[in-house]
Amino acid sequence: MFERDVARFAAAKTLARLAPLRAHRYGPLRLDEHHHAPMLPGPDWVCVKPRLSGICGSDLSTVQGTSSRYFEPVVSFPFVPGHEVVADDPDGRRVVLEPVLGCAARGISPTCSACAAGELGRCERITFGALRPGLQSGFCCDTGGGWSTEMVAHRSQIHALPDELSDEDGAMVEPAACAVHGALSPGMLGADAVAVVIGAGTIGLLTISALTKFNPVGHLVAAARHPEQQQLARTFGATTVVDPSALLRTVRLVTKSLAIGDGGIERLTGGADVVFDCVGSNESITAALAVVRPGGRIVLVGMPSTITVDMTPLWHREISLVGAYAYGIEPNAGGRRTFDLAFELVASHRLGRLVSATYPLHRHEDAIDHALAAGRRGGVKICFDLRQEKQR
Repeated sequence: MFERDVARFAAAKTLARLAPLRAHRYGPLRLDEHHHAPMLPGPDWVCVKPRLSGICGSDLSTVQGTSSRYFEPVVSFPFVPGHEVVADDPDGRRVVLEPVLGCAARGISPTCSACAAGELGRCERITFGALRPGLQSGFCCDTGGGWSTEMVAHRSQIHALPDELSDEDGAMVEPAACAVHGALSPGMLGADAVAVVIGAGTIGLLTISALTKFNPVGHLVAAARHPEQQQLARTFGATTVVDPSALLRTVRLVTKSLAIGDGGIERLTGGADVVFDCVGSNESITAALAVVRPGGRIVLVGMPSTITVDMTPLWHREISLVGAYAYGIEPNAGGRRTFDLAFELVASHRLGRLVSATYPLHRHEDAIDHALAAGRRGGVKICFDLRQEKQR
């Protein structure tokens, strides 16, 4: 459970600057035990029992105390984290949770214009209706989350997991949906386009795979820091894979651009048509601004926080900077649902193999340690294995 504890949150935030891999141990996350079933918020809700639940980058920033204060009005405490969830439903089916809490889940009728258009990630009612505030399950005190043995889900959130997919495959569906939404957001790019993906953690690798399957380009450059990430980026379809330090030089060569700078290369005269930033840091956004062409597009797929970036190139080169959050209906894929496309992507690329390690709940601190250092340790996705809890 993650509680509203200002002192412990501040302690984690302070330590995140000094010892980022240990800060969460001093924050307001704790393991608790309850012996009663979760309350159902309404008649269209059911109790589900998680099997696997992933640790997302947004979870890590929350428990480290580095998440943006922007989220404070759209979450409710105490909440149980975990929104990348494979679970058993009351009928004994394995299901995947679509965690966004839109108007349907909140019992709001008529729905807002965004939900009516199938754009759940843009729901205007995430603090209203039958639930307390929460942009997603895993950030709402009324729903619970996947880092538990039981939680509640609205029937509109539940997708059956096909028999041919493993639990590990199922754990990758929700993050794959985020990547598909980001990969399709610029429109269809085509064989003449050059695209760059910055970052090769979970969301970066999934964005590479989504581009390869649903929005292929002529040349896809991936910036990946660790050897295992670099190999997976090639496996999933990147044309060229480089260390982030070589990104500017590589894009210059691929796009035949000229370099601008006094000594070292600082930016390019041309550049990539679109850059997918799957990190969301000062450094990654600065790099994206340096390698995108004038009039090009940067898509923030990774969740940023409070950052300090020189935005002059955005103005001078008339660059578009857009966010890509969650999922819904994809107009650039014939109006298909993002989650349907995500299931296809997971099956075709065998994405369950990205689950590198699983932990029981009582080892939550070790699990978070591993997730924070996953790239350096040769891993990608770390999950809680609630099947182990059922056996204890």
